[in-house]
Amino acid sequence: MTFSSPVPLLILASVVAMSGCTGYVASFVTPYRIDVRQGNLVTQEMAAQLKPGMTKDQVRFVLGTPLVNDVFHADRWDYVYRFKPGRGELQERKLSIFFQDGKLARVAGDVVAGEAAQLQEAAPRPSATAVEVAPPAAATVSDTEQK
Repeated sequence: MTFSSPVPLLILASVVAMSGCTGYVASFVTPYRIDVRQGNLVTQEMAAQLKPGMTKDQVRFVLGTPLVNDVFHADRWDYVYRFKPGRGELQERKLSIFFQDGKLARVAGDVVAGEAAQLQEAAPRPSATAVEVAPPAAATVSDTEQK
C-alpha cells in the first residue's frame, strides 16, 4: 500500500498518539460555561440613596422593580440577586424593603449602606403579638343537667 500524500499518514499517527493521552487532554479541554446572572443587582451606592419616608415610586426609581412583590405582603419588597460564574462559587445578595403607610420604614438584608443602615437600626420592628387561645373547657355536667 502506497500513499501519494503524507497527510493521511500524519492524521493516523496523530490519532494514535492522542488516544494515549486522553486524561491529559480532558484536563484542559473542557466546555465553556457562561456566567448566569439572575434578579436585581442592588449595589451599596444604590442602597445608600434610600431615605426614610420615600414613597414606593421613589424607591422603585432608585432600585428598580422588585423581583418579589407579594400580594399578601404589599408593604414588603424583596430584591434578590444571584450570580453563578461559569467556574466559581455562587454569590447571592438579598435586600428587603419595608413600607408603612406607603412610605419607606426600614431596610433589611446584606446590601445596606449609609442612611439605610441607620434606618434599619432606628426603625421600630413590628412586634409579634401572641394571641393566647384558651383550651376548650373540659366537658362537665352543669348543675341544671344534674337535676
